[in-house]
Amino acid sequence: MCNMNEILLSVQKPSRYTGGEPGSIVKDKSGVDVRFAFCFPDKYEIGMSHLGMKILYGLLNNMDGVWCERVFHPDTDMEAKMRLLDMPLWGLESGDPITDFDFIGFTLQYELSYSCVLNMLELAKIPIRAADRKGLGQIVIMGGPCAYNCEPLAAFADVVSLGEGEEALPEIVRLFRQCRQEGTTREEFLLRASQLEGFYVPSLYEAEYNDDKTIRSFHPTKPGVPEKIKKRIIKDVDNCYFPDNFVVPFTDIVHNRATVEVFRGCIRGCRFCQAGYIYRPVRQKSPDVLNRQAKALCDNTGYDELGFCSLSTSDYEDLGKLLDEMLEWTLPKRINLSLPSLRIDNFSEELLEKIRKVRQSGLTFAPEGGTQRIRDVINKNITEEDIFRSCRIAFEGGYSSVKLYFMLGLPTETDEDVVGIADLANRVLDCCCAGAGNSRRGRVNITMSTACFVPKPFTPFQWEAQDTEREMERKQHIVAENIKSRKITYNYHSYRTSYLEAVLARGDRRLCDVIEYAHRSGCTLDGWDECFKYDKWMEAFKACGIDPDFYACREREYDEILPWDHIDIGVNKDFFISESRKAHAGKTSPNCREQCLACGANKLIGGKCFEKSSCNV
Repeated sequence: MCNMNEILLSVQKPSRYTGGEPGSIVKDKSGVDVRFAFCFPDKYEIGMSHLGMKILYGLLNNMDGVWCERVFHPDTDMEAKMRLLDMPLWGLESGDPITDFDFIGFTLQYELSYSCVLNMLELAKIPIRAADRKGLGQIVIMGGPCAYNCEPLAAFADVVSLGEGEEALPEIVRLFRQCRQEGTTREEFLLRASQLEGFYVPSLYEAEYNDDKTIRSFHPTKPGVPEKIKKRIIKDVDNCYFPDNFVVPFTDIVHNRATVEVFRGCIRGCRFCQAGYIYRPVRQKSPDVLNRQAKALCDNTGYDELGFCSLSTSDYEDLGKLLDEMLEWTLPKRINLSLPSLRIDNFSEELLEKIRKVRQSGLTFAPEGGTQRIRDVINKNITEEDIFRSCRIAFEGGYSSVKLYFMLGLPTETDEDVVGIADLANRVLDCCCAGAGNSRRGRVNITMSTACFVPKPFTPFQWEAQDTEREMERKQHIVAENIKSRKITYNYHSYRTSYLEAVLARGDRRLCDVIEYAHRSGCTLDGWDECFKYDKWMEAFKACGIDPDFYACREREYDEILPWDHIDIGVNKDFFISESRKAHAGKTSPNCREQCLACGANKLIGGKCFEKSSCNV
């Protein structure tokens, strides 16, 4: 049998599997009574770029007696070696098999990672189905944005954490420790966990179905189990836990930089955006706190790039002050500031000047729609003049390229809206050439991308149908044939991955069998084009007697019971219905700073978010 060194020499990027990176935390096992395996169901370079994992890794390791280790899905070459040699999946910090851990936690960032969850459990030699796990240990807990509809994984999760974890995870760890001291059963622990705010135990609920395959009822099976599960939320983000150090990888990763979270939530109400609703309401960190956290991270990690994490960075109210304070120490140290998620309608010359002071990086804008009509439908609340003004500022300020993101297949979309995407890109190019000046006009280029619309739970578009593959391909062709210049590069997303994403996003627990069948057929790492096995997935649906179009391409009525209706994110269903009707009428809604629309989220933090709100919720 090969030893580990021989195995590592035979696979790509062996540093993915060694551990020992600067900033990683190793504890004395004799002082540990709860072990937590934080599993990211994707490759190392994706998981190590995720800020949420870094926060919770530091948080759990700050607890006395708790040791949290990182676990990632192996790449295909390493997985083949593991299966050949019967090597169990291990924690990076200790090298111990995952069977030695009390909690096996998965973060669900993307629906196409579901097959990875099952594959990692199998590689770890842990029973895939929750019903097959015995004793008080190996508790499989899932969280993250996809957990808000985790029904397709209901058979595999012991516990689901809904909402923000900084207060919730320590709470369930303490409950586990108490139950073990008392000698309680696994079943008793799960029952008590279900009564903690923000924790959902799928095995304690059951669904009944109508003849047309819609849900007739969904209810708990034991007394004391709540009918609705309310998400957890951090009210004071200034004083919640944030690490002062990160694990610094030996190999390159997708976002290899220090990152600070400037605020949670989003004031905008883009009707397609799930994140904009599940993270409501907006809670900002103060500039002083952010500056202190950023400096500590850069000092401790040695990174020369600092990223701002949020859903809409330029909506941070004190952005100018924050940048001024940070530039005082980032400029002398040549630390680059990266500001993703900039809004087109509040991009300015002043902001451009600040972000260019160290190094010039690329600019990305997301008009989402090519016509004003469709931008009003999705409540993007930007105009063509906003788009042209921002691009003009960028090119007059020295930029030679810009990226534009759009969506295809949006509700009420017409061919005129589709042609409008190409037309807008053509006109942005003309605008940019005019702003670049004679010496740079030859180097001007636009990269535009279209994603396939995926209707998501907890959005005003959760009732909408997704386009069929044939219709989406037709629209992609229309965009391509209306591009007028070679200076415009057009990229479009694969429909088939978006289709499976839509099926899993709005699925119910009948999809558990499908996911397990796909896993047994070799499906894993579905988010990677070279690994995605669409035909195997279609075979799984057929074998399980499930029509995937029922979940992806079917429009729903407002009164239909949805698989996620038992989850309370703080935004009420009537608000989503109102926004859906506005979308079909082509009407926009103001953002949260302009007017409170009584969505309900403000109740989570005890009142109004902004002084300009017109009503209390």
